[in-house]
Amino acid sequence: MKKYMKPSDEELLQKLTPMQYQVTQREGTEPPFQNEYWNHKEAGLYVDIVSGEPLFSSFEKFDSSCGWASFYKPLEPENFTEREDRKFGMRRVEVRSNHADSHLGHVFNDGPRELGGLRYCMNSASMRFIPIEKLEEEGYGEYLSLFQQNDLKSEG
Repeated sequence: MKKYMKPSDEELLQKLTPMQYQVTQREGTEPPFQNEYWNHKEAGLYVDIVSGEPLFSSFEKFDSSCGWASFYKPLEPENFTEREDRKFGMRRVEVRSNHADSHLGHVFNDGPRELGGLRYCMNSASMRFIPIEKLEEEGYGEYLSLFQQNDLKSEG
């Protein structure tokens, strides 16, 4: 099992783009419909851009028409923490990565009812996508079986 850690702030400033740093370290939000994964459909995993901890698989992604990447459930719930966010005169639930404490986005209760009713509205700048064919090479080989199981379901 991989150990996920948060690099030093100096390392983050070198590793992350200004937008990635603003979103993950300063609780920023990228513009809707102008981010990398809002309309992304490739199969694979989404991991925390800071620590690499697995967050979502492409199977949990859905089109919510909100302009940000939306998922109905986390891949590894233990990699998430939630806390109340009362900024901008609203009451929301902020979602952060557990190991790196990265700001990821917010969770709302307006997701698909048949899939549990949640919508994890995530900033693309807080995630890195790993396609299926690179999972093993990048150290996420244990998740390959998810995609093989779903391939069997779709064939049957």
